[in-house]
Amino acid sequence: MKNTFSEELFLTNETGRMLYHKYAEHLPIIDYHCHLQPSEILENKEFEDLGEMWLRGDHYKWRCMRAFGIEEKYITGDASYYEKYMRFAEILPQLAGNPIYIWCALELKRYFDIDEPLTAENAQAIYDRTCALIAEKHMTRRWCMEHSDVRLVSTTEDPTDDLACHKALQKENLSTRVITAFRPDKAMFCANSDFDAYLGKLARAAEQPIHSFSDLLTALEKRLQYFQQVTGTTVSDDGIPYFAWADYTQEQVEAIFAKARRGEALTRQEIDQYQSAFLFEMGRIYNRNNYVMQLHIGTYLDANTSRVQAIGQSTGFDCTDDATAVKSVGTLLDRLTAVGELPKTILYPLDGTKIEAWAVLAAGFCDSGTRAKVQLGAPWWFNDQAFGIQRQFEACANLYPVSLSVGMLTDSRSFLSYPRHELYRRVLCSYLGSLVERGEYFSGEAELKKLIENVCFDNVNQFFGFQVQR
Repeated sequence: MKNTFSEELFLTNETGRMLYHKYAEHLPIIDYHCHLQPSEILENKEFEDLGEMWLRGDHYKWRCMRAFGIEEKYITGDASYYEKYMRFAEILPQLAGNPIYIWCALELKRYFDIDEPLTAENAQAIYDRTCALIAEKHMTRRWCMEHSDVRLVSTTEDPTDDLACHKALQKENLSTRVITAFRPDKAMFCANSDFDAYLGKLARAAEQPIHSFSDLLTALEKRLQYFQQVTGTTVSDDGIPYFAWADYTQEQVEAIFAKARRGEALTRQEIDQYQSAFLFEMGRIYNRNNYVMQLHIGTYLDANTSRVQAIGQSTGFDCTDDATAVKSVGTLLDRLTAVGELPKTILYPLDGTKIEAWAVLAAGFCDSGTRAKVQLGAPWWFNDQAFGIQRQFEACANLYPVSLSVGMLTDSRSFLSYPRHELYRRVLCSYLGSLVERGEYFSGEAELKKLIENVCFDNVNQFFGFQVQR
């Protein structure tokens, strides 16, 4: 039994191995959606140790550690990164079939050239070896991006952000271009208790009063244009944990807006009407400013409320929900199409079991003049592992051409997460190789080369208009 990392990982057929090593393996990376902090890129500190690299802000690992009953002190608590790393090392060999096992193996191999599996027995030796390499190679945040040949990365910021770090980054001669995505979620969540306070903050950032829903849209567009001016971005990001389309009039939306600002309780119907109007108007704003609209659909936020109250949000207690109907998102796309203002759109349904329905919806809103105008995004969050990726290829190629995909993203807070692009490319090439070897595809190697290069790099570059050199 082999107990070292295999360079043939996920390459289950001879054609797939040839395609990956010949065409996909050395393509650079465009990471068009992540949650890295631009302040960390700017400061560019050297990492403390592997514990910091792996366990700082990584809710995937935190969830697994909790499942094994590890005390919170060693997860998000005040234990040292060394102590957290040692506790994590104890459980890693038991994560068979879990993407964390493969991600860690890829990261050890790609950043530290370590082939052996991490166990409780060798944890100290691997810790010492990685610490020495961090110091020797001066492994900083930017080093990780350069080492992985990341040509562009898009962080995610709120419209009120002054983008001071991004401004500073634009002045530096980085090998990785850093832009930002515009994420206006807080202006959509009208029922939140801090809605009025947030709009006050947005008004200050936009340097204008916000007395109406119309004022809000003007302020958001000003900030969106500011984001584009600073970083040249064309990326937006809307998180819609739950969305149900509800018809509305302009007068109704203005009344709901005023009620929300006063802090009065809103009915479910009023929330749905406001969010419908908000997403429709944001779609129009994205369209006229040449942004791509990304819709992240179906997150069940803060499921374990007592633990969220004790530890905080985005610490591993979010789940998947299927409450947002395909028809509601379809109605949004339809209304934007009817007025001729549907922007390029990427759909990210978190419920991977219904991925086919979303593929059919996306295909229904493609039209002449724009390649893959509405499409499925990469398998997202809980689906960004080999099974989820393979499932999407198998399910959706029948309904929406895989060749048009804008490929993988990290959606990560970690500077070591770029091997997720490698995992995606390996599964893609193995999938294509299986089609060839079953006789289902016989258009030749040149066409497959083009397809792989498109999915892994060229499609996303063209779709967002990044103009990154390969």
